[in-house]
Amino acid sequence: MATAPKPAAPAAADDATGGKKKSKLKLIIIAVVVLALAGGGAGYFLMGKKAKPAGEHAEEPHEVAKAPVFLVLDPFTVNLQQEAGDQYLQIAMTVQVADDKQSEEIKVYLPQIRSRVLMVLSSKKASEINTPDGKKELADDIIAAIKKPFSERGKAQKVNDVFFTSFVIQ
Repeated sequence: MATAPKPAAPAAADDATGGKKKSKLKLIIIAVVVLALAGGGAGYFLMGKKAKPAGEHAEEPHEVAKAPVFLVLDPFTVNLQQEAGDQYLQIAMTVQVADDKQSEEIKVYLPQIRSRVLMVLSSKKASEINTPDGKKELADDIIAAIKKPFSERGKAQKVNDVFFTSFVIQ
C-alpha cells in the first residue's frame, strides 16, 4: 500500500524555520527602533543646548562689579546717657557710600555729618549699645542721620552701610 505524503510535515517544517526568521526579524526591528529612539533622544538633548533665537540673549553680559567706596571718619568720643555713673563711648567708623561723587559731597559737609553722628551717639545708654543687636540698631540710626539732606530741598545722601572699626565703652 502506498502511503500518501504527509502534507502537515512540510508545513510544520516551514513554520519552524519561518517562525525563527520572523522572531529574528522582530528582534532586529525592535533593536533598530530602540537605537533610533535613543539616538533621537541624545540628539535632542545635545541640540537643545544650542543658542537661543536672535530675539533672546543666550547669556546676559555680567556687569563689572564696582569697587566699594569707603569714607573713614575720625574717631568720636562722647558721654553716654547716665545709668550707673558716668560712662563714655569711644568709637571709630567707616561709612560705605554709593560712589566717589557721594563721598566728595559728604566730605564738603563733614562738620554737619560729625554733629549729627555725635547727637546720635550721645543719646544712647551703654546698655542699649552693648549687645550685637544694639550695635546694629546704632549703625542704622547713624545711617539715617547721615542720609538726611543737607538743605531743605536737597537730596538724601546715598549711604549703604556703617562699619565700626573701634568700639569702646568705659
